[in-house]
Amino acid sequence: MTEAIRGFWVASATPLAADGSVDHARLAAHTKQLFGKGVDGVVLFGTTGEGTSFNAGERVATIEAMLKAGIAPERIGVGGGFPAITDSIALTRAVLGLGLRHVLLLPPYFDRSVTPEGIEDAFAAIIDGVADDRLRASLYHIPQVSGVAIPTTVAANLRKRYGKQVAGLKDSSGDFKQFQAFRAAAPELAITVGNEPDIARAMAAGGAGTICGMANLLPELVKGMIDGKAVEARMQAAADAVVKTPSLVATLKAILAAQTGDTGWLRVRPPLRALSDGTALKRKLDALMAPAIA
Repeated sequence: MTEAIRGFWVASATPLAADGSVDHARLAAHTKQLFGKGVDGVVLFGTTGEGTSFNAGERVATIEAMLKAGIAPERIGVGGGFPAITDSIALTRAVLGLGLRHVLLLPPYFDRSVTPEGIEDAFAAIIDGVADDRLRASLYHIPQVSGVAIPTTVAANLRKRYGKQVAGLKDSSGDFKQFQAFRAAAPELAITVGNEPDIARAMAAGGAGTICGMANLLPELVKGMIDGKAVEARMQAAADAVVKTPSLVATLKAILAAQTGDTGWLRVRPPLRALSDGTALKRKLDALMAPAIA
């Protein structure tokens, strides 16, 4: 499990305390509950986890708390993308020192005019700056959110330059042709998908598994897809009900609050705004889960 992220990983939501800090105890409990339902690992501070709203120190402190709670380091990945390369280097060095190996790296975002060569330079600067053979980085492709795509040539070149230090790529574009292009250009990369309805066909086409947000809510349904069960229609309907809302993160947290009876899950960091109630959406997902997955 340590060479690359494979199998069933969750892009975890980040629970917050009343003062807006990360609620470490709630996050550890959520993680352990997911592990009990067949999840292999969690990625913290990705898109679903409001990652860009947390600085490097907050991310490191959260990982330290997770380790103290008994979560094994090989089952934790962390979002390590920042606009500043030096921040990515500092965070990555810190988490490697704590025993983690999996860091998801966004291309530096905000400047939408960067060239493929510039994107490759940025990733190379991070890896060279970290200078640690323990690193097993996954490139993170989510251009509809970050505004900067990872060209297939860049993924292939980085794998050739750094070998196992560039272990994988998470494709959250939602475009299956893009997944296929990454597979063709860089077949040695462990490519996971973030778009849940694509999980089964991606794995059939040589994909490594998934890192996805819907598993916070419906781990059994995602596990069914991993196991090859015919639940794609249910997953598409569930994803449509959550992902197509104005704020994915606020919606997902509101449903978690309704599922658990814990209103603390409603909290989000600005500029997001919390929803007041997720009961109606919870009922919609409950209906999709009946009958139980056999």
